Amino acid sequence: MTTSYTLPTVADRGTVAPKTAYLLASGDLRESANTAGWPTQVALEAAITGALAELGWSVVRANPVDPATGHGFISSQRMGLEVFKSIPADAPLIVAEAVWQYSHHVLAGLRTHRGPILTAANFAGDWPGLVGLLGLNAGLTKMGTPYSTVWSVDFTDDWARDRVREWVETGRIVHDDSHVHPLPSLDELAASGESDTAAGAAVELGTALAHQLQTDKAIIGVFDEGCMGMYNAIIDDELLNTLGIYKERLSQSALFAEMQRVDDAEAEAVGRWLAEAGMTFVTGTDEATELTERQLIEQHKMYIAALRISDDFGLDAVGIQYQQGLKDLTPASDLPEGLLNNVERPPVTSRDGSRVLWEGQALPHFNEADEGVAADALVTNRVWTAMGLDPATTLHDVRWGEDYDGRFVWVYEISGSVPPSHFENGYADAVGWRQDPVFFPAGGSTIKGVSKPGEIVWSRLYVQGGALHLDIGRASAVALPAEETERRWQATNPEWPIMHVVLHGISRDQFMARHKANHAQVAYAPTAAEADAALLAKATVFAALGVQVHLCGDVAVPGVGAGVAGASGAGA
Repeated sequence: MTTSYTLPTVADRGTVAPKTAYLLASGDLRESANTAGWPTQVALEAAITGALAELGWSVVRANPVDPATGHGFISSQRMGLEVFKSIPADAPLIVAEAVWQYSHHVLAGLRTHRGPILTAANFAGDWPGLVGLLGLNAGLTKMGTPYSTVWSVDFTDDWARDRVREWVETGRIVHDDSHVHPLPSLDELAASGESDTAAGAAVELGTALAHQLQTDKAIIGVFDEGCMGMYNAIIDDELLNTLGIYKERLSQSALFAEMQRVDDAEAEAVGRWLAEAGMTFVTGTDEATELTERQLIEQHKMYIAALRISDDFGLDAVGIQYQQGLKDLTPASDLPEGLLNNVERPPVTSRDGSRVLWEGQALPHFNEADEGVAADALVTNRVWTAMGLDPATTLHDVRWGEDYDGRFVWVYEISGSVPPSHFENGYADAVGWRQDPVFFPAGGSTIKGVSKPGEIVWSRLYVQGGALHLDIGRASAVALPAEETERRWQATNPEWPIMHVVLHGISRDQFMARHKANHAQVAYAPTAAEADAALLAKATVFAALGVQVHLCGDVAVPGVGAGVAGASGAGA
């Protein structure tokens, strides 16, 4: 007797023609964003196609424009799987990004693609293509998929065209990473501290804090993982636990439910405190397009609810995903997030009224539930607090930048959630604007302002090769003329807080090629010397916890040479 089964069939993906590359674009999960960003994407794809055409190559779009939506973005994971069925597995593949994208839409197809992969973005501020590119690159890095990457204003410059030529000729692009140095071993750092007392104190502090964290352990509360497709922002428990950090997995529905238990009087008290501290809000009455008093009350309730739930679970840091789910229920989380990260903020009592929660302290909030930021913010908070420095931290999108007065000055922006102590005059410099309805249908206030000039430490914790890595470096937040700040705001998101950043010893293209995240974590120090000491202490903490630490650019660490790009950070 012969047994017969129905065997599955797999579509033949065909073969790729010589000198032919396929192109696709991962998009947003929010159709309003895909529709609005499509004209910019069309221009980017035309520029890339033109650059390859000059080399005698053809570009085939992997999926046509959908007549129903009017765009050609891959807008779901299922759609991504379907699109990859038509792409030859060995084809050279370009992922072009001019907007924010949800990486998981395409990661499944990219994980098993055998041909050379090129991620590409236009270097522009009006749409967050650069942010999307860096998030996608970080996801590819985490899952161990080889890729090359390139960026350009319009792909007519020699640098970008040379990189594209390198990719079509060799299947890869090699970028300059001479600005990256390994952190000396802990033994070497300890030995150097014998002659450098400041360095010795920083290493001693870092070692002690690492021992405390692994011994006493900490809990981060995550209100749903995977915000906006950021695969790179999820750090597996097996890696996170080795640091002494454990997750408390929470639901955004619980946060929303807790908001309903907060009465209006408590929320109004938060609003009065902010007004007395000097913060102002640009309000109106149209719920669809303006910031309203009702939206502010909802945000104040979220702030109170987040603190009380954090108290319930004994959290050391907390992260709200927002976007999918909450965006359809309640205003943005940005105002609560920024307040939580600030030492000086509206007081909130425990449910029984017996205690002020985290009185005189910041409760580290990792925006967009980015767990790489969570561990970083927790360690930063402990290092800065131990050193007597303001521990207020935030992440920023690496948004864009241009040369100004002989230096490359980055635009770092995040969706409203910057602690007011990052402004020159604190709350007095903070203005609440409504979030863009394209991304935030329920509205809500940002914390708009210009980050003060000063010395900062930037960093990023990420996953590569199944292990945790930390890139860390120094930078300066600089002041630009008001008209230049406004120009940059108008070129990006004027409702969001902005930081003008000059990286120390790292060019534009070195940073773009190396950075493994859409976010960069930043914290201030009063002086350059204190920033240098804080960097060393923080690097020591992570090294003592078993993280591979990479010093980027010019850093004042014993035994490490200066970066080759020079302290100006001039862009390529």
